[in-house]
Amino acid sequence: MTVPSDIEIAQGAKLRPIVGIAEKLGIKAEELELYGNYKAKVSNKVWERVKDNKDGKLILVTAITPTPAGEGKTTVTVGLAQGLDKLGQKVSFAVREPSLGPSFGMKGGAAGGGYSQVVPMEDINLHFTGDYHAITTAHNLISAMLDNSLQQGNELNIDPRRVVWKRVVDLNDRALRHVVVGLGGRPNGVPRESGFDITVASEVMAILCLSTSLMDLKERVSRIVVAYT
Repeated sequence: MTVPSDIEIAQGAKLRPIVGIAEKLGIKAEELELYGNYKAKVSNKVWERVKDNKDGKLILVTAITPTPAGEGKTTVTVGLAQGLDKLGQKVSFAVREPSLGPSFGMKGGAAGGGYSQVVPMEDINLHFTGDYHAITTAHNLISAMLDNSLQQGNELNIDPRRVVWKRVVDLNDRALRHVVVGLGGRPNGVPRESGFDITVASEVMAILCLSTSLMDLKERVSRIVVAYT
């Protein structure tokens, strides 16, 4: 018997509308921000409604033996949730969003594997709800503002040799790790050494994860150190 591949299993799965899945977890349709029929974000209003409920049980799945192909944390997490659901427990699980870097690298996608994976697998591995793109753009906007400040008279007296804020891209691209920007003459900026990090290493990403509100996010972004005089 031939065992189907992960993508064959994912593409052969019969997807259920996300509204129905949310309803099973006690989340109302009006508390969802839909991205088509099978993906959604959950409103913060849910927390306000359930914060006084009795706490459930938390299981953390982790590993300490990384391999080029990954360790199987997501697959184990999904399988564990499937098993608990089969036993009649009310269960949900949380996993991180895949980065396009590992997804297009040796490791591959990060939505689980076999019959213990999250679908639609291709959507989840490729951009999902667009958050990484938004983080990349926000991060690189700061970079553009910084270089424009250098170009337009450098009122902050920034030392171009002491700029610590790189740009980001959600790919593994070693050719961009160390670059020189601002080449091409005076209209194109002040030449300086720089580079690209991967989006998931962005400080904007860390701030998004830690912020408790939009105001908190704005305050944290305003305190980012990008360069020295």
